[in-house]
Amino acid sequence: MYLEIITPDETVFEGEVNATTLPGAYSSFQVLNNHAALISSLTSGLVLYDKKGKRTEVKISGGVVEVLNNKVVVLAESASKA
Repeated sequence: MYLEIITPDETVFEGEVNATTLPGAYSSFQVLNNHAALISSLTSGLVLYDKKGKRTEVKISGGVVEVLNNKVVVLAESASKA
């Protein structure tokens, strides 16, 4: 699936990933390939994504996520590589 992590200032990451874990408003949740469509608010925390067996962390300060047709778009208030 394709993941984009975007802030008002920059695109932090975009590319194909195997899985991503997001800091949901009530608890973290994972999105895998062919996930059902959803929109969710995000709290401050870590966005984790797995790309070819390598796990990467991006710290965000809240935002929203949209999952649709194997594309995950994270619109974060701010983000930095952890």
